[in-house]
Amino acid sequence: MCACPRATCPMSRGRGAGWSTAMTRTGQVSSRLTALQAVGHPVDKVELLILGGTWSAYRRDYQEWFVQRCFDALNGVDSTTLVEAQQINEAAASRNVGLVIETRPDEIKPAELAWMRRLGVTKLQMGVQSLDDSILRLNRRGHSVVQSHQAVALLRAAGFKIVLHWMPNLLGATLESDRQDFARLWDDLCPDELKIYPTQLLENADLYAYWQRGEYHPYTTEELVEMVADIKPTIPAYCRVNRVIRDIPSNNVVAGNKRTSLRLDIQRELKRRGTACRCIRCREVRQQRVDQDTLRLDDLVYSAGGAEEHFLSFITPQDRLAGFLRLSLPGPGSPQVALADLEGAAIIREVHVFGQSLQVGAEQPGAAQHTGLGTRLLVEAEEIARQNGFSRLAVIAAVGTRRYYEERGFERGMLYMVKSCDT
Repeated sequence: MCACPRATCPMSRGRGAGWSTAMTRTGQVSSRLTALQAVGHPVDKVELLILGGTWSAYRRDYQEWFVQRCFDALNGVDSTTLVEAQQINEAAASRNVGLVIETRPDEIKPAELAWMRRLGVTKLQMGVQSLDDSILRLNRRGHSVVQSHQAVALLRAAGFKIVLHWMPNLLGATLESDRQDFARLWDDLCPDELKIYPTQLLENADLYAYWQRGEYHPYTTEELVEMVADIKPTIPAYCRVNRVIRDIPSNNVVAGNKRTSLRLDIQRELKRRGTACRCIRCREVRQQRVDQDTLRLDDLVYSAGGAEEHFLSFITPQDRLAGFLRLSLPGPGSPQVALADLEGAAIIREVHVFGQSLQVGAEQPGAAQHTGLGTRLLVEAEEIARQNGFSRLAVIAAVGTRRYYEERGFERGMLYMVKSCDT
């Protein structure tokens, strides 16, 4: 569910939804809830995405008001403060299970971390766009590769989930340089989720003049499909690829790829080659039945941002994901975040169980949700933290999941849920 302060393209889906509800926060959220209910989708667990601009650039009083009004829409009642709205949401009919904002790498500073947690933020999207400083300068992105690494390390140390945007076909890039650039994403950055946004040429963009002079050449659909089919199988199993194309209407695109169904084209190409992508999205169990007795627990360990990351997952015999947990063990190289709840703590950054979306308290034979997989993952994470010398376990809980973690032994800290894991 997306509420957008701004959008890149006047006819984009987010801005269209905003116009249809007069751009009110409560209107956008309420209309989306109604639309989901109309097609039979449960709306008791809601991830709220606030996208379409550099969130950190807005005044804090505006940020607080904006988030409060979004919570009011979820709650169905108005509140007098953000804290009140959050408290109401803990037991509301539509509970917030994740709050996502979008910003830039150069906007992430240590002082921002506590503020974002006060708002209830659990996940950040950032446009790193490229990991080549010369390309970033040529395209006037305004940040450096070093700043991208620093921002991701800070967010990881504070327990946030990290979604990066990567843009092939920027001015100065080539198909080969983009392939090399993509490989750099997995050198210490290691995003939890990824959006691949091929550059799209619009008439109102500065890039249009370069194209008119013959100094910029948009990739064709065939070239894009070939390149993404090359790189997609290299994506680690801990990452989810959310998008491979922006939802800009094709009539706004001047030249190059205009197909918004690029993901299907790439899937067909991978099938033709006999290869596959093992990212989270490609392996989610979705509506398939799950036999818990056949699930295998896997622990994928990797290093990123000075931390030792554990991607714990339950996998079916068909190599499908039934659920996962992200556990971060800060190390000597992790940045200091000055958050009291996280001192001496291992950090659970995400718990997710797949399968048919069921209402809170509901059960269905063969469904992965509400069968105890999340609890089993928490127990395993606590044991790993204990074995690695951590005395406490912290979780970056969304407002609507606080009571879930309380029922599993966690207590409320200042900004995180915490639990002792001493023997």
